This record gives sequence, structure tokens and C-alpha cells, in this order.
Amino acid sequence: MELNRLLLLTSFLLHVEESRASPTRLVCDNRLIQMYIGEAKDMEKRVGQCQALPTLSCPAVLPLVDFSLQQWKSKSNETKHQEILCDLALLVRAVDMAQQQVTEECESKQLSQLYQRTHFFLLLLQAFSWEAGPWEPGCSPRSTEQSRITSIFLTYRQLVQGKLRFFFYDLAKDLCKQGQGSGRDGVR
Repeated sequence: MELNRLLLLTSFLLHVEESRASPTRLVCDNRLIQMYIGEAKDMEKRVGQCQALPTLSCPAVLPLVDFSLQQWKSKSNETKHQEILCDLALLVRAVDMAQQQVTEECESKQLSQLYQRTHFFLLLLQAFSWEAGPWEPGCSPRSTEQSRITSIFLTYRQLVQGKLRFFFYDLAKDLCKQGQGSGRDGVR
């Protein structure tokens, strides 16, 4: 195992400790992705409750995470994987940039939690590997610029609730054996 992959794995395992999730468990146990969807909704709600939310002086570049389910189903898991990695990488950069512009404690705390979660998913997806080789951060997802902090949280929620959930559902078909994936009861 090369040094970079070992460092990535170590970093991933440190982040996984928080939720006790492994890539296979997250894919095979539908309750975990449902928990992350609920968490995303809660984060979005909490940031909306912060006092006067400032607009960002330098707009955040956010991935456009909407998709057609029919087109999504026609893509290979490798293509879906790459697309989500690109979206997550752009989202991590947007959260980091927003953190540098925000000074209020309420927004800072929520952005910090969002950064940890987006970074967690980025590491998690980097842990999945296909024959194509390791992921390179050179992709260009469809994007938009937004000056509202709430847009960053909305994008994250939509990504988790949409592409990530369906991607994990598709992976479960291949990775999870009958009866092994407690809680995997299909897409809701």
C-alpha cells in the first residue's frame, strides 16, 4: 500500500470513529444514510436560526447537485462515484471559503460542523476504489455562485438526500449480502 493511501486510510478512520461507520456499513445499513439526511436537515435549520446571517463578500462556488433519476440510473457506479467526489470537493472548498468570511459564533459553529461532515464524506468516497485508479481532484462539476450561507447548507442536504443516498443504494446491491445489511430496506 503506498504512503498516500495509508495516510488517507488513517485520516478516514479517525473521522469514522465519530459515527462508527465503515464504507460497507454505511452502504448496507440504510439507517445510517437516513441519519445523515436528518443531520443535514437539522444543520440547515440551525444555521437559519442564527441571528442576522451575513451575505458572503466573495460568493461561494457550489456544485449543482440536482439530477434526473433516469439519467442517474444509466450511469456506471464509477461515473457516479467520480461525479459525487467532484461535488464534494467543490463543496468542501466552498465551506472552507465561507468559514474564512464569517465572524459570528453561530454561523462559524454550523460551518465548522458542515466542513467536518463534507470532509468525512469526501474521505469516505475516496476509500471506495475502482480499477480506474485513485481519484484526482481535477474535475469540473456544474456549479453556481451563491452569496447566502444558507445556500451552502441547502446544497449539502440535497447532495446527501439525492446523489449520495441513491449511490449508496446502488452500491448496496453489489456489496451487501441478503440479511447482512441490517436496515437496508430500499430507497424511501
